[in-house]
Amino acid sequence: MKLINPLVVIYILSAILLFTAVSFLLCIPLALIYRESPAPFVLSSLITLAISVILYLISRKASRERANIREGSLAVSLAWLVLSAAGSLPYLLSGAIPSFTNAFFETVSGFTTTGATILSDIESLPYSILFWRSLTHWIGGLGIIMFVIIIMPSLGMTANQLLPLESSLKEKIHPKTKSVAIRLLYVYLGLTVTQVLLLVAGDMNLFDSICHTFSTVATGGFSPKNTSLMDYSAWSQYIIAIFMFLSGVSFVIYYYIFNFNFRKVRYNDELWYYLSVTLFFGVLVSCILLANTTKPLETAFREGFFQVISIITTTGFASADYLKWPAAATIVVFLLLFSGACTGSSTGGIKMARHLLVFKNIRGALLRLVHPGMITQIRINNQAISNQQNLSGITFLIIYIILFLAGSIVLAITGLDPLTAISASASSLGNVGPGLGTIGPVHNFFHLSAIGKYICCLLMIIGRLEIYTFFILFTRSFWRI
Repeated sequence: MKLINPLVVIYILSAILLFTAVSFLLCIPLALIYRESPAPFVLSSLITLAISVILYLISRKASRERANIREGSLAVSLAWLVLSAAGSLPYLLSGAIPSFTNAFFETVSGFTTTGATILSDIESLPYSILFWRSLTHWIGGLGIIMFVIIIMPSLGMTANQLLPLESSLKEKIHPKTKSVAIRLLYVYLGLTVTQVLLLVAGDMNLFDSICHTFSTVATGGFSPKNTSLMDYSAWSQYIIAIFMFLSGVSFVIYYYIFNFNFRKVRYNDELWYYLSVTLFFGVLVSCILLANTTKPLETAFREGFFQVISIITTTGFASADYLKWPAAATIVVFLLLFSGACTGSSTGGIKMARHLLVFKNIRGALLRLVHPGMITQIRINNQAISNQQNLSGITFLIIYIILFLAGSIVLAITGLDPLTAISASASSLGNVGPGLGTIGPVHNFFHLSAIGKYICCLLMIIGRLEIYTFFILFTRSFWRI
């Protein structure tokens, strides 16, 4: 295996910055419509474009080389840092968030689709900044690397090299990476346009509909309102709940549906497990609210299911302050911070497939206790799981728990109370957004120390990279020939 060619990595980063420079320009029409200064976005675009051109000139000789898996891993990991640093520019140049630490936190939270915020008065920000804030979700949801694939096929990266690193998309739907990206983009755009139209039909104006849709299909959670979804109608909350759930479904499922390959859908264990978990906990929380509060049936049903779907899909929208719910419902919300929806979706977290893998391992172990001679074979999505895949899934879960505990301890050392530290660690690593304690749905992360915010940023990025992609960078074998 050859050494890592840094020029290939630089070339990939130059393409990412080029895309970022173009994305800044999308906010200029909003600034002009609402009579705001477009200067922050023009300057951000020019600065990012200049850096992109410099990196391209340095690495243009590598434009014809094929990137290997190690170069892809390094590029994807660095991409989130570079993208977040560049994405902070509009906040800084506009003065909306003058602190680099806070601007970087907000941008990392946006691109990783976490939805945690340091803003106390969101509605005081300019419309163009709020649009950029939600746009970072939409870009990060599908994964910046997906967009790069479309404009740089000369690198020769395959779907198996890049997609598992960023989005856990394990099932190939087309042999060519560019074709995979285009098909996923169609699904993403379809969900986006449909939800905007349905929200506009309700009580949201076009601006709010677009911002909330960007956050929903990306399972992010940024809202242009201080109270998130609490003050909107039941129609808007139901539409967003439905699209949060749909966005938690693997994009591969939609591809199969559009191609009338219903057999693949029927045998997708993760999809049905995701549906079952959502229904079970939605009914459970709704019943807890109905039995222990004065909420009417419809309100208890809507709030219970909305919040369960929001947490499972790691979106983080709030239709109610769940910290005021009965303790049993709040405990369920905390436990769901460790869920995550389907692999191949824009969600974060552990993912349903890994939970399903654990339960199948437990079932197999119990069967072998009763029948010692029995040979059990774990199958998911009607396919046998190899020992290597099984070990990888279990190892992921162990590392995830260790990271959660380490993050909780470090955040507690920075001065957070235990409940806030634990939930901040779980929320950041799972890319959920709000948590418990002083970072609940009506609070924010502003009061965290600078160190605490950077720790949360690191956890967000690690969670978004699904752990392995980040940690293999620190192994000796990664850098050896």
